[in-house]
Amino acid sequence: MGRSSQYCGAKVTISLHDASVGVYVPYLRNLSALLDHAEAHARARKLDPDVLLGMRLAPNMYSLRQQVGEANRHVVLSCALLAGCAPPVFPDASIDIAGLKARIAATIDFVQGLPREVIDAATDMNVVFTFRSGATRPFTGKSLIL
Repeated sequence: MGRSSQYCGAKVTISLHDASVGVYVPYLRNLSALLDHAEAHARARKLDPDVLLGMRLAPNMYSLRQQVGEANRHVVLSCALLAGCAPPVFPDASIDIAGLKARIAATIDFVQGLPREVIDAATDMNVVFTFRSGATRPFTGKSLIL
């Protein structure tokens, strides 16, 4: 038997803030907790944590350090574009686990400080995302996040 006809065609709505900040913040907190596990693992095995940060799952992938950096960069840039403000800039220096966790905390503070109503109003706003390579891609606020 099929679905009840009262639910067919029902629309689900979600605010742009909930789809961006509301998703990014728990993700970043989980990433920070994973870094805690990595540090504990390194300590238990008497490994230099920098070795773990330099590891890759495949030769053509970014290292763990770079992947954490890119996750932060995506969150900061996408939310700054939606809010129409300048993103915080983090240096490209090679940093340790504590430094990565500090960047994650700074990123969370930044996105949580952006006005909900400004992000929600950016649905149809035209934005341009610039990749590290310098390549750009235009989006609407909605298509950037969803």
